[in-house]
Amino acid sequence: MSDVNWWRGACIYQIYPRSFLDTNNDGSGDLPGITQQLDYIASLGVDAIWISPFFKSPMKDFGYDVSDYRAIDALFGNMNDFDNLLKAAHQKGLKIIIDLVLSHTSDQHPWFTSPDKKDWYVWADAKENGMPPNNWVSVFGGSAWEWSNKHKQYYLHNFLKEQPDLNFHNPEVQKEILGICKFWLDKGVDGFRLDVVNFYFHDQHLRDNPPRKAEQGFATQFESDTPYSSQSHIYDKSRPEMFEFLKTLRTLTNQYDDRVLIGEIGDDHPYKLAQEYTKGEEHLHTTYNPHMMSGTQKNLTEDLIRKPIEEFYSNKSDTSGWPSWAFSNHDVVRAASRWYNEPFEHDPRLSILLIALLGCLPGTIFVYQGEELGLPEAEIPFENIQDPWAKETWPQWQGRDGCRTPIPWDDEQPFCGFSTTEPWLPVAQSHYSLNYTDQLKEKHSTLAFTKRLLNWRANKPEIIRGDFKFIDTSHSKIIHLVRFDNKNETN
Repeated sequence: MSDVNWWRGACIYQIYPRSFLDTNNDGSGDLPGITQQLDYIASLGVDAIWISPFFKSPMKDFGYDVSDYRAIDALFGNMNDFDNLLKAAHQKGLKIIIDLVLSHTSDQHPWFTSPDKKDWYVWADAKENGMPPNNWVSVFGGSAWEWSNKHKQYYLHNFLKEQPDLNFHNPEVQKEILGICKFWLDKGVDGFRLDVVNFYFHDQHLRDNPPRKAEQGFATQFESDTPYSSQSHIYDKSRPEMFEFLKTLRTLTNQYDDRVLIGEIGDDHPYKLAQEYTKGEEHLHTTYNPHMMSGTQKNLTEDLIRKPIEEFYSNKSDTSGWPSWAFSNHDVVRAASRWYNEPFEHDPRLSILLIALLGCLPGTIFVYQGEELGLPEAEIPFENIQDPWAKETWPQWQGRDGCRTPIPWDDEQPFCGFSTTEPWLPVAQSHYSLNYTDQLKEKHSTLAFTKRLLNWRANKPEIIRGDFKFIDTSHSKIIHLVRFDNKNETN
């Protein structure tokens, strides 16, 4: 029988397909590479796979700039490859969640280039002095407005200028987005990870964002000490109109069995928004909370783990809201390095500790590819940098490439079984000895521990859907977390 709440307490494995496994030897991972490694993924003890975007794209932001939501980019294969992956995964009991980037498209999307769909995007006149309409800034730096000589107006882009924001205030845009969701639901996907879900709507009056107070919120995975983090983002995102759209999307999703809506939230007050977006049975099923991946955190402390969990569950008016947690993903420095003394080194004991800690948290958890191997952040020479964000911030920050390097499948240098040709990003030398083949032979490896932990966790109701409480300790780096099942009163 189906379990409509299978996602509660599930472990979801995130795959960045370009760096997982290359089967056609073009230097980039592909969908057949995921299919080829399904036995490995299933052996980890995970319940589902979240695949980062594989849609047709000019790859200005590596797939997060979509030019066709119903087509597979040739870099990753074709629709038959996806259908085969979906079928094979289901046969092995694995769910498939796809990453939908709906807040914006590529500037090469036919909608953006069509004169009939100009109002599908956010356009505004310049000020009298020719400056942008307001003070909104892009996450990736600079103004969030780009001038169009063709239209003699500015268009909004919260990310790259090649990623114009859709106008969700337009009913036709909402209708088309729902049609895209239906297309993939009809194909049989088990849910959506909704990229930057709180960015869909903007203030129609285009009011300036006020300055951000020092005590207000915290920097998300999108922020650091930048102009973006100096503003309180109350007008360019997290708008109240979002709730009605979420109701409509949930109504569509409810027409299918066992599907899940997972929202990624980047906001000054993510706990509050996470509660609101998952309240009742009308909105998202769960939210992907960024706090534990915050770039401002240098040390792993009790407060970093305890605060977001207690904040999420505080003042909840019902029990339906459900959180999701992750320590790493494709946008942040890998946790094995982020919480270590040296930026590109690691201690396998820390990697094992992090898997154990993540696996015991109340909620749904996400494991990013390579975490099960204990991979540290890769150091990328400037000449190999691909991330457009990094090119804006170098040398202060090397961008997101360091967590996106190819998975080392064996010790065959220089490409470690990922490909027979030079990959799009280099395989880090620090990853050679952490390859999958060698760890598979070692009973005390991070991989071996991950398998034991996740398979143990899957049979613990007090962990999967049970209750929790934190016990105060005398040390900021000691976490005392108790998990228990109220029904069976077991700890």
